[in-house]
Amino acid sequence: MTLMDRTARGTSRRTVGLFVLAGVGVVLLSVLVPIQSLLYGTVLPASFLLGAAICGAPLLSVVLPRVAIVLFSAAAFVLPLVASPGHDPVWPWPWSVPALIAFAVFVGVVTFLHSWLLGLIPLLVGIAGSLVAALLVPSAADATAMAADLIVASSVAGVAYLVALLVSGRVRVGEELTREREISAAEQSRRVLVEERTRIARELHDVVAHSMSVIQVQASTAKYRVPGLAEDAAAEFDDIAATARGSLVEMRRLLGVLRTEDQVAELAPQQGLDDLPALADGLRRVGADITLSIDRGDEGALPIPPTVQIAAFRIVQEAMSNAVRHAPGAPIVVDVRVDATAVQLRIHNGPAQSPGEHGAGHGLRGMLERAALLGGTLDAGPDGAGGWLVTAVLPAGEPNPTPSRPRSSPTKDRL
Repeated sequence: MTLMDRTARGTSRRTVGLFVLAGVGVVLLSVLVPIQSLLYGTVLPASFLLGAAICGAPLLSVVLPRVAIVLFSAAAFVLPLVASPGHDPVWPWPWSVPALIAFAVFVGVVTFLHSWLLGLIPLLVGIAGSLVAALLVPSAADATAMAADLIVASSVAGVAYLVALLVSGRVRVGEELTREREISAAEQSRRVLVEERTRIARELHDVVAHSMSVIQVQASTAKYRVPGLAEDAAAEFDDIAATARGSLVEMRRLLGVLRTEDQVAELAPQQGLDDLPALADGLRRVGADITLSIDRGDEGALPIPPTVQIAAFRIVQEAMSNAVRHAPGAPIVVDVRVDATAVQLRIHNGPAQSPGEHGAGHGLRGMLERAALLGGTLDAGPDGAGGWLVTAVLPAGEPNPTPSRPRSSPTKDRL
């Protein structure tokens, strides 16, 4: 949920709450005024003014809680004192029924919206005020009825206080958990973004920047390495070197943009074919049964570009990790063959020995994209015997990107 959505939702709830409090206040006032005037003999103006202060205090407490507490406490103390001495002692005193309800509502609203301490003040002041009023006018009602009225008022207001305290605590905990989830989600999104930017920066640094540096060095030293180089050719090489240097400057600027201040540049070289044995050993240490075979063939005839080695390593790494996750306990056989034109990969695992994980195929999509960027092909799918087979061919020459699609499986997805 966005900040705007939360604000709109909070505003809507606040508006509904204000309308509810206003409605409750109007209903209580419409009942309290006639009861005070007819049954307790209070003059109508006094009934209306004091009743408005008592019934309007819950709504006022939303924005001015301390003013509302003072107004309610004063009106609740004065209201029973202005009752006619000759009123029928049968009616509850010093708290009439509508005044008692307003008392409970006011205590609950102050406690829920503000704090337990602020809600405790009107509760204690209201109870103490009614006790003082009973002592000042002991003949206003029967002693037993007066005691029962005070006990009922204290109990109802106390229950309202406890309920509001519990509900407000639950609401605040829920809001805090929601904020924590939103912060965690934002931090996770930021972390994913930073990791992706770091990965891109690493690829640019290890592959593109390295190649540009080689071009710059070769162009700069050409006139010293090639005897009898014509002046126009030497000038052309100087222009190439200058262009390469400018490109390196722009590359460094781009890397500075991609890398954030809290990310340390990864200076270690990217993994290649020579790192596959260490990768297999790492998975063997966690219990995987891996057989790795690397046939370098005519590798010396044509050096394998760094981009191809990185892609080959990542594809093998992802395929083996998928096999470990999705087919626990199954033997994994990895064959890597290198010739003058391509790097061929074959990763096969047998049927799972125990239930594994299931995913949505994002890792498979990543392997396909790596192969396609180099103009290679990748095929992945079940082997017909309960296992899984991944094969890839990565050209060792200049990339010619062509789309390739993995063989899909109706029963199994790989991360």
